[in-house]
Amino acid sequence: MPCAFITGAAGQDGSYLAELLRGKKYEVIAPGRAECDVTDAAAVGRALRAAAPDEVYHLAAVSHVGQAAQDPAAMLAVNFQGTVNLIHGLREDCPRARLFFASSSEVFGRPDQVPQNEETPFAPVTIYGESKARATLAIRQARADGLFAASGILYNHESPRRGEVFVTRKICRAVAAIKAGRQQDLSLGDTTARRDWGDARDYVLGMWLALQHPQPEDFVFATGELHSVQDVVEIAFATAQLDWRGHVRVDASLMRPAEPARLVGDASKARRLLGWSPRASFRSLIEEMTRAELA
Repeated sequence: MPCAFITGAAGQDGSYLAELLRGKKYEVIAPGRAECDVTDAAAVGRALRAAAPDEVYHLAAVSHVGQAAQDPAAMLAVNFQGTVNLIHGLREDCPRARLFFASSSEVFGRPDQVPQNEETPFAPVTIYGESKARATLAIRQARADGLFAASGILYNHESPRRGEVFVTRKICRAVAAIKAGRQQDLSLGDTTARRDWGDARDYVLGMWLALQHPQPEDFVFATGELHSVQDVVEIAFATAQLDWRGHVRVDASLMRPAEPARLVGDASKARRLLGWSPRASFRSLIEEMTRAELA
């Protein structure tokens, strides 16, 4: 029975990944933050020695961009230094383990190249993007030094388990509350902002596939389609049989000053080498998320 070690297992991706791996007959070790604080190099080393994993999935991160404004040092400590600590622990104690790192499309910032692929230069415009870019470069260096270290450059991916601070979940929750008569309005920032949104369950499958590939590489995981926040609004309200026009308000205070743009991914490498492709449609994903909130 292969053993998988997952950091950040309590989050959306970690929970789906753990279920996927258990279905494939893995022993899954998913330590909590108290057991394996990635900012504590000694704790990381102890956890890895105890687990002796075959595969490591590094998903632990401060992942909401808005949190960076409150504590950018903490974001860098978790997202960048935490990754460095994990790499060091693997070198010291589990050099044969295969490592997957969850990177982000925000490493690209506002790229001129559309769509983006694994060769697109990093040019982040947020602290979150900066932290993920630094960590991804650390993964590449570890790979050059002989560690089996792969990165998934993950574009936005959602599910009914998405954190409540993220805009897709915020919209779906608000629609359900409006339908139930618990609130009247939904305040949003820039509803014209567009993203490449996929289904988290498709993306965790890509994580696993990346570690089954004979060589460690970087892979973009994306749908290749752009949709706007307004698209999310209209689908969610329609799912609840409501007219969004009577409830949505634009709040300038919710606008992000350093908003990434033109982020749409080219996942042709993952399709070609891993046989990966997104299965869920954008519409079906938002409908499912809304129905889950209504329930």
